[in-house]
Amino acid sequence: MFLDEPGTSVQISLDEHSGSGFKSQKPYLYSLFSASIKLPANNYTAGVVVTFYTSNNEAFRDSHDEIDFEFLGHADGTNWVLQTNVYGNGSVSRGREERYDLNWFDPTEDFHRYSILWTENWILFYVDDVAIREVKRVDGMGGDYPAKPMNLYATIWDGSGWATKGGKYKVNYTYAPFSAQYSDLVINGCSISMDPTHQQQPDCMNAPRFVTNFNGLMPEEIQKIRDFRTKYMTYSYCHNPSRYPTPLPECTIDR
Repeated sequence: MFLDEPGTSVQISLDEHSGSGFKSQKPYLYSLFSASIKLPANNYTAGVVVTFYTSNNEAFRDSHDEIDFEFLGHADGTNWVLQTNVYGNGSVSRGREERYDLNWFDPTEDFHRYSILWTENWILFYVDDVAIREVKRVDGMGGDYPAKPMNLYATIWDGSGWATKGGKYKVNYTYAPFSAQYSDLVINGCSISMDPTHQQQPDCMNAPRFVTNFNGLMPEEIQKIRDFRTKYMTYSYCHNPSRYPTPLPECTIDR
């Protein structure tokens, strides 16, 4: 399914037969991607993964980029987990995952806005227009920073092998179907078109200044990120010395 029209709403579902999803018709380079999302309200959603992300996996099989929101389902009595991740140029062995307890509101009762701002030097994740994570491009990252045009995707699928408590709890299709709703889609930035030589050319003429000239958050926004991470973050790759004895280059900013 393709979804490029602003204001369009769609529901995607997972049952014992298949998952589902949608993608943008065009790839984009350095843009804001945003949608209001309502997660499945089933009592048991362990193993269910709902996503909102950018990728170019179809165009670059061995060197693709990706920026992820992943919502990880729960067993009875526990909260949905929000995971964010970034990798570039096929650097899947160097995951940059962070996880947060999604418990300051009920994401199944109403729509909440999730946004990715991707610029030449910064990646920001927002929930309800409040920044919760920033990734700054630093010299040591090299090709690990996403820098190739990407499509926007949303999917719902069976992640029983890893999503809930490392795969301890699986999808139980007795509770299916699991349905996620998306509305108020926004894609605002540099779209990609093909020139006569069949090269991809970004069109940034109508891109807003916060995409083309973004230079970091204001001090009060940085304080909100710190407050959020203190309250809700449960895992960061930057604080996992068994996985990365030498922190990845951008982690020196956090430490």
